[in-house]
Amino acid sequence: MDILLIGGLWLDASAWDEVTPAIEALGHRPVPVALPGQGDGNAAATLADQVAAVLAAVDAADGTPLVAGHSAACTLAWLAADARPDKVGKVAFIGGFPAADGDAYADLFEAVDGVVPFPGWAPFEGPDAADLDEEARRRFAAAAVPVPEGVAKGVVRLTDERRFGVPAVVVCPEFTPAQAREWIDGGEAPELARVKHLDLVDLDSGHWPMFTEPVELARLLAAAADGTPGGLATR
Repeated sequence: MDILLIGGLWLDASAWDEVTPAIEALGHRPVPVALPGQGDGNAAATLADQVAAVLAAVDAADGTPLVAGHSAACTLAWLAADARPDKVGKVAFIGGFPAADGDAYADLFEAVDGVVPFPGWAPFEGPDAADLDEEARRRFAAAAVPVPEGVAKGVVRLTDERRFGVPAVVVCPEFTPAQAREWIDGGEAPELARVKHLDLVDLDSGHWPMFTEPVELARLLAAAADGTPGGLATR
């Protein structure tokens, strides 16, 4: 199965470099998605541009792919399921939940001169970055790509309720499946509360497992693609 890989804020497609060979070794085809504005120098890119790039990858995929979004890009993966409910075979949410219709995509950090730069490590102290040593943090910050303001502040539009029939899995890195279940039941992830088949799987890492646990992340994604997530089935 094709596994489309969509990085979150400040990441370009190279973020998946250590994950892709592990996915290939497990018999699947990894497809890192290059997002407009994240690696191509296009500071004028919008959320619609990024959605279009993801949908182009979905349309070009062999069969019905698994679409995996990381962090803020969980919403991009879900927008793909909304736009292509008959083409997307499964969605994986890595370290995040999708935004609801009408929400801003990722209006979380201050924009400077039309882009949202990496804000430094202060907002991520604790479980998010606990597994990143000083050298890893330095490399991440040096490679971080400012995200266009038109992406971060773009408004999410979801229109097709058939998306709730697309099976989904939440990969839980810096939080546990039990915490995720509590948040979903408490109304903090309204989109996931309506998914007909949702699995929660644990991953012992921080918020960026593609850097710290790439092989295990690949294993979980391949297992999801195979229909055997090996985690806590909730519905």
